Amino acid sequence: MKTMLKTVFASAISFALCSEVSASTTVTELPYKIDNQKEINVYFRKGLDVNADRARGAELKQETFLLKKGSIRRDGAKPLPCDIVLEKDVPVKLRDGTIIYADIFRPDDNNRHPSLIAWSPYGKEIGGQHLDDVPFRAGVPLDATSGLEKFEGPDPAFWVKYGYVIINPDTRGAYNSDGNLIYWGSQMAYDGYDTIEWAAAQKWSNGKIGMSGNSWLTVSQWFIAGEEPPHLAAIAPWEGFVDHFRETANRGGIPNPVFPEAIFETFASRNLIEDQPRMVVTHTLMDEYWQDKIAKLENIKIPAYVVASYTNPVHTHGTFRGFSLIQSKNKWLRVHNTNEWFDYYQPQNMEDLKRFFDCYLKGEHNGWENTPKVRLSVLDPGHEDIVNRVENEFPLARTSYQRLYLSSDNKLETSNPKDNSKVSYYVNSDQPSSEFTYTFDRDTEITGYMKLHLNVEAIGSDDMELHVSVQKLSSDGKPIPDMTGHAITSEGYLRVSQRAVDEKLSTDYDPILRHDHEELLKPGEIVPVDIAIWPMGMKYHKGEQLSLKVEAYNPPSKNEIPPFGRARITVPQDGYTFFKGESVRMKTIGGNNDEVASPEDAVLAPATRNKGKHILHFGGDYVSYLTIPVVN
Repeated sequence: MKTMLKTVFASAISFALCSEVSASTTVTELPYKIDNQKEINVYFRKGLDVNADRARGAELKQETFLLKKGSIRRDGAKPLPCDIVLEKDVPVKLRDGTIIYADIFRPDDNNRHPSLIAWSPYGKEIGGQHLDDVPFRAGVPLDATSGLEKFEGPDPAFWVKYGYVIINPDTRGAYNSDGNLIYWGSQMAYDGYDTIEWAAAQKWSNGKIGMSGNSWLTVSQWFIAGEEPPHLAAIAPWEGFVDHFRETANRGGIPNPVFPEAIFETFASRNLIEDQPRMVVTHTLMDEYWQDKIAKLENIKIPAYVVASYTNPVHTHGTFRGFSLIQSKNKWLRVHNTNEWFDYYQPQNMEDLKRFFDCYLKGEHNGWENTPKVRLSVLDPGHEDIVNRVENEFPLARTSYQRLYLSSDNKLETSNPKDNSKVSYYVNSDQPSSEFTYTFDRDTEITGYMKLHLNVEAIGSDDMELHVSVQKLSSDGKPIPDMTGHAITSEGYLRVSQRAVDEKLSTDYDPILRHDHEELLKPGEIVPVDIAIWPMGMKYHKGEQLSLKVEAYNPPSKNEIPPFGRARITVPQDGYTFFKGESVRMKTIGGNNDEVASPEDAVLAPATRNKGKHILHFGGDYVSYLTIPVVN
């Protein structure tokens, strides 16, 4: 089909919800195939140059190294436990002729081995995102890994020692790979399918391919596995969403390009990059574009080891939903109590994951199938967390869903007050929120999904954007920090005009919105809304309090995202690894997280629709309540 390219100038388009685009814009609109059939128009723009400091890229150069046992990638990293063959920039041809490049780490022998693919556009060596950019490396010591791993991916030094091949592709459009860089969806899934089938046919492959990694590398697993590549034998999604619109970009119907824009600015390509931040603020309903960003979970039937947490602001809901909806007969869930990066590189968890892959990629009879189907953590700030409690399912079958009703004096009660009441706040006040608390009269565990049912009214606006949070407080009403010093909250969001619930997708405890139309508010209109609050596992002791806060949504700050690209990392100029004390030429890359390809094209958070006053109605005719999952 004839390809058409349309350059978008500021004079030709008005982005009512995003920053103004100057006449020197790099933004373009391109035809984009969804599900390998229909074409839709999608925005693209220029990202970092592959040679930019912040990109921390590598020269395209096809060569093979023998990385010797005991050598190191960088000072302080773990020495290699075995000899490793590294084939750099191996070309992989996709079905449409596009060439992508992969680095392949494999054992130094002529045997056939299983492979693990780490699928992301972050850079197959160091790249624009790295643990060194994250405060305190998220708790992962420098010597916990060899430094051969791509960001959020499996460490080749660990896996090659046990007879695995690690494949680190630069995906379509990333760095020196051909094409335009894209975000998940069907095209990415086809690319992953093709790469898996390519890998299975190589002389070093036993025909069994797995996938592993955090975040983007997990989201990719959901999408690629949904296309059912014949040689994909097992996956290990370690925290990642499954529905991009509902769970990150436009959660609750509120467009939030802040996180997508921050991630976009770390990408490097010789070509263009899908301008998803701009899609977030211009495609604010569930249209064909966003439908293509929902993983086909119903198609996943292969073994899966799923890892989740309650505290990831991007991935929590999707990870639990992915575990629930995949059709695998052999699937396991482990819920940890730390963070995704720290948990992934813990030695005991790497060994646990190895047992899983040994079972399904090597065919070893190692007892993995007797592993408990669910291992759960329950958080207990101020006390001691429960970790790896054995369960049979999630949500737990013994859950009792109880209602806590909003009442006067900012309390939550176990029965609905008889009289109609209301509270309000002005959205531009110093405290645009209302808080309600419940005091437990006995030790209580709340594990699972929460839902807030409200009756709301707006004065001075035809819409409302709400942020709700549930938090544990001490007996004297103070937040209880976790071991990192931060209070733990479980959150929900809603643009009230998009309140319509999808009855087919929802459960009583987890309302999922349709997002296919808007119903603006009329003056004086009071409407019921259901707000999903993401899963939590929390222990409350007698006398401790549950706090429910309802507030006017305020766009997040970009400062909340790690300064990716800032860390300066020193590695060998040639040869890839070296022996400690050896005199070798070194190079230092990185150190500039302010570098942006086209600052004038950056997408800013749209102005909130909140104006005037929010009123919450409860009691009597207006039954407003928080549903909590009490575990008996």
